[in-house]
Amino acid sequence: MLYTIKNEALKVVIDNHGAELHSIQTLDGTEYLWQGDPAVWNGQAPNLFPYVARLTDQKYTFEGKEYSMKIHGFINAVDLYVETEERDQITFRYDSGEETLTQYPFPFIYRITYLLDGHTLKITNKVENIGEKRMYFGLGGHPGFNVPLEAGLSFEDYCLEFSEKANPSRVLFTDDCYRTGENVDYPLEDGVRIPLHHDLFDRDAIVLKNVDHRVTIRSDKGKRAVSLFFPDFPAIGFWHMPKMEAPYVCLEPWRSLPSRKGIVEDFAQQEDLVALDGGKIYVNKWSVDILE
Repeated sequence: MLYTIKNEALKVVIDNHGAELHSIQTLDGTEYLWQGDPAVWNGQAPNLFPYVARLTDQKYTFEGKEYSMKIHGFINAVDLYVETEERDQITFRYDSGEETLTQYPFPFIYRITYLLDGHTLKITNKVENIGEKRMYFGLGGHPGFNVPLEAGLSFEDYCLEFSEKANPSRVLFTDDCYRTGENVDYPLEDGVRIPLHHDLFDRDAIVLKNVDHRVTIRSDKGKRAVSLFFPDFPAIGFWHMPKMEAPYVCLEPWRSLPSRKGIVEDFAQQEDLVALDGGKIYVNKWSVDILE
C-alpha cells in the first residue's frame, strides 16, 4: 500500500512493502526518484537490513550455527505497518517473528521514519534489540535518482561532488561482488568530484570510505540537483546497472560491508557490523536534499 507525506515544498510517496520510497516530487511535479523501469532495474530505494550486499553462498554463522540470508537482508521484502502518521511524516515498523528467526536469530523491532523539513527528506532508522543477547547487523540505503534531472541535459553532463576535499579509498570487490579485503586510493577530480559516464559502473558499484559525508548529483549546465547527507555511515556506494546506459544513479550509504570472497562470515567476528546489546536501541540518520 502506498502512503503520501507532503509539505510546502515536496510530496513523497512510500510503499509499506519494504518501507521503500516510491516517489520524491517537487510541487511542480518534477520527479527526482528513479521509477523502477523493469527493463533496466525494477528497484527504486530498497532499505538494507540486517545485512548489506552479499554473503558468501548466502550463508553466515553465529554461535556455531549456520544461517542463510539473501542479498541485502530481508527488510526490503516484507510488509511493514504504519506506527504513526502525520501530514509531513510517517513511521513504519516491523517486529521479528518466526519467519525471521529461521534466518536471523535475534528478536528485534525495526522502525524507519520519513520526515519532511522544507526541501529535505529526513530518514531515521531505529533498531531495538528486544532480546538478551548482543545482536549483530548491517544497515544501509539504496535510493536511485534520475539522471539527467532536466530536459536537454545528458548523463555525462553530471558529476558526483563531495562538499569537502578528501583522499578516499575504494573498497575492492571481486567480479562477483564480494569483498577482496583490500582497499586502494581513489583520486577525485579536484579532490571533490567524480564525473559521470555509464562505463563507470561496468564492474558494479564503486564503494568509498574516508570521504566527506555529503555528496551531490549536480551539473554545471543545470539548476536541479540531489544531495545526500549521511553522517552515520562510514561508506558510500555509487551504482547503476552495469554495462547499460541506465538513466539513474544510486547513492548508497552503507553502515557495513559485504562478506569476503569465499568466507562464510561469523557475525560475532565481522568487524564492521553494528553490535547492539540486549535492551538497547540503535539510531541512524541520513537525509536527501532536493535542490532547485
